[in-house]
Amino acid sequence: MTLASRHPRFRLLIIGVLGSALAQAQAPEPVGMVDQPCPPPLEQPAELRALLSELFIEPRALSAADFERLARNPDLAAINAENRKRAARDWAAVCRYHSANLAALRAREAPRVVFMGDSITENWVLADPGFFEHGILGRGIGGQTSPQMLVRFRADVVALHPNIVHILAGTNDIAGNTGPNSPEDFKGHIMSMVEIAQANGIRVILGSIPPAAGFSWRPELKPVTRIAELNDWLRDYAARAKVEFVDYHSALVGSAGELRANLSNDGVHPNRDGYAIMRRLVEPKLASAPR
Repeated sequence: MTLASRHPRFRLLIIGVLGSALAQAQAPEPVGMVDQPCPPPLEQPAELRALLSELFIEPRALSAADFERLARNPDLAAINAENRKRAARDWAAVCRYHSANLAALRAREAPRVVFMGDSITENWVLADPGFFEHGILGRGIGGQTSPQMLVRFRADVVALHPNIVHILAGTNDIAGNTGPNSPEDFKGHIMSMVEIAQANGIRVILGSIPPAAGFSWRPELKPVTRIAELNDWLRDYAARAKVEFVDYHSALVGSAGELRANLSNDGVHPNRDGYAIMRRLVEPKLASAPR
């Protein structure tokens, strides 16, 4: 049993609160089909962001005291409540990057690369902000599964007209974050995103699912075999579809199929050292994207 699984209140925290935000303003909720359905953008309190970076990005071993620090943080309950409220009205979180996308579209040049994914992508921006400059945008959302990414793929990728999209998904599908699903469901969602990108002239890079021996929020699951099976499929599909594949799994995995302890604080999300390895693997594949 992991430390986080002994603190069930924080199982969902591990999934993606690193990129969550606290509401700064309240506005009337739109009803029906309207021109502007998205609420105002959210801004994360700097103090909480620093704490989460300390706990999940800076290499360290988490302790019970760390979870107690989170429990005492006054912003945490408000953040979770706001996220639940918004998720109830926007299942795929299409509104999450709405304002950022408008700003990107107003820029003089289209982004070079968009990174589409879940919390592993979202936290990458926190761990290595310098990487997400010069036209590289992060569009990760903690806890998301591949069907949610597919729903927002047009708004968060195609509409931005990037040269390259990097797709990293699968951890939360295996965990069943949005309910029971099958390997074929996951494969279909990946294929659909790839086909949409290719139809719009966007080059695709598929990332392998990072290793994990367990999920703190789904302690009954043993994902090692499933991760290996889906990564074999991703590699084979990338070859068939003539897209690039990045094998993060082999670079991060330990002897028991786990994400190596020195590269992750919670066994699922890379820490700063883990992301440094991932950057070294993917950066050469981005070199051909115009600056």
